Amino acid sequence: MDSEPTQITHNQAGVIPVRLLRGSAQAALSASPRFLFGAHPAACASEACKRWFFLIAFLFLSGAMSGCNTQALHQDDIYNPPVYWGRHVVRQGETLYGIAWTYGRDYRELGSANGIGPPWTIRAGQVLRLDLRGNAQSGTSGRATAQASRPAANTSARAPRAKPPAPTPANTRKPAVTRKPDKSAPLASRTQTVASIPWRWPHSGTVIAGYSASGKVNKGVDIAGKAGDAVRAAADGSVVYAGNGLLGYGNLIIVNHNEHYLSAYAHNRKILVSEGEGVKAGQVIAELGGNGSERPMLHFEIRKNGNPVDPTHYLPPR
Repeated sequence: MDSEPTQITHNQAGVIPVRLLRGSAQAALSASPRFLFGAHPAACASEACKRWFFLIAFLFLSGAMSGCNTQALHQDDIYNPPVYWGRHVVRQGETLYGIAWTYGRDYRELGSANGIGPPWTIRAGQVLRLDLRGNAQSGTSGRATAQASRPAANTSARAPRAKPPAPTPANTRKPAVTRKPDKSAPLASRTQTVASIPWRWPHSGTVIAGYSASGKVNKGVDIAGKAGDAVRAAADGSVVYAGNGLLGYGNLIIVNHNEHYLSAYAHNRKILVSEGEGVKAGQVIAELGGNGSERPMLHFEIRKNGNPVDPTHYLPPR
């Protein structure tokens, strides 16, 4: 049996865009209808059997697409598991940072798995293997790791998909504050240093939804505001993504702060920076809006090594 990894991107006719859905069940469905139904419609001998098959398929896909249309994808953990199977074909304008964000992976690890190193350049049409594990250490090519992870060419059955690594205590515990904020300063200019990065709030509006890793999942914080309000960079860094290609985030900006930390600013009305541009803490990078959300708000995330963390552990206390 051919061991070529399943392509789960947008360019297969009649297939759900699993690159955007990202859930394992949806991905498996697009890869093979046998996953859910146990048989291909061609195996049904009667017309009644075929009608039942397509009715079940339609009902399942209707549910999947209704989930796809959610305006709070970052609040639904079904759509954000790390993906460790299949492959992604790069489209024009995509960046490794954005693709890694889509699949819940660390950009360094995904690049390493595919033999890509700094400055993480990719090209349209390039195929990224998602079933390979890389090394998240900055500057390593990871080719040996990637090759070692490849399935054997003469394998008679596809190997089970690798499970994402369990969170370690270092990733779940509250990080140490190395410099506390000046509480007499206005919130908009107050900074707190964590992980050698001085962090500040990207907007001073009311927090209407906090971070939650269980129950009603929220991978960041939601901050209320008025359309057109200034959205500011939470720390110095470089813009590695600016666009609206990630489902559920609307107009999104991702800023890289160092080899471990990224921050994201979603649902903007207008993006004021470009990819590759350096930004300073407090710099206005967007106008707050409701693009992809039900009300004007800023959805803000911090990710450490590709994993969402609670922004309030980094931002100054209010």
